[in-house]
Amino acid sequence: MTLVPPFLRPSFRPMMRLAACLLLFWLSVLPMQTLAQTGEQAGALAEAVEEIDADVLFLRHALAPGFGDPASFRIDDCRTQRNLSQAGRDQSRRIGDYLRGEGLDIRVILSSRWCRCVETAAELGMGPFTIHDGLNSFFDGHVDRGETLALLRRHLGRIAASPDGGITLMVTHQVVITGITGIAPASGGFVAYNSRTGAAMRAGTPVKP
Repeated sequence: MTLVPPFLRPSFRPMMRLAACLLLFWLSVLPMQTLAQTGEQAGALAEAVEEIDADVLFLRHALAPGFGDPASFRIDDCRTQRNLSQAGRDQSRRIGDYLRGEGLDIRVILSSRWCRCVETAAELGMGPFTIHDGLNSFFDGHVDRGETLALLRRHLGRIAASPDGGITLMVTHQVVITGITGIAPASGGFVAYNSRTGAAMRAGTPVKP
């Protein structure tokens, strides 16, 4: 008598087909699940830049739990400011990885003086950056809103007047980004901006904390 392994028996074949279908399904879904868990939307930022021919990327600083700054705020003392959490620092490093993966031609990086922006810019690991007072937060009245936005608009005008084909990354605050573009991104969120046309496009938060 010849013994037939169970998986070769006719009665077992429907189960094998079902198992094969389930395997194919999970193999197709797994990359999407991984993408959703990390929050990294490959290509989303590059698509926004291309769609409006953006030469500026506004980046709201990474996660810094809380609201505004303490009453004891001093610009020269990070201990008196609302700062990045460990999750925010991790988010900043992953944003840097994401930006490198997008292949964008980022030639200049500017940052607000606020410690949460400076730390975000540093943790990106994208190279040197420069402080620009047009990116400072006027939320609590520590600087004048009109003067700050005027300073930033003048700089945007200089970018528009001397296009070099590259992108300027500006690490700043929600109020500043909204003041220029009308868009309010989340922590670690991007807004693409064309300094020549004034067009702005929300580019989402491709790397969530």
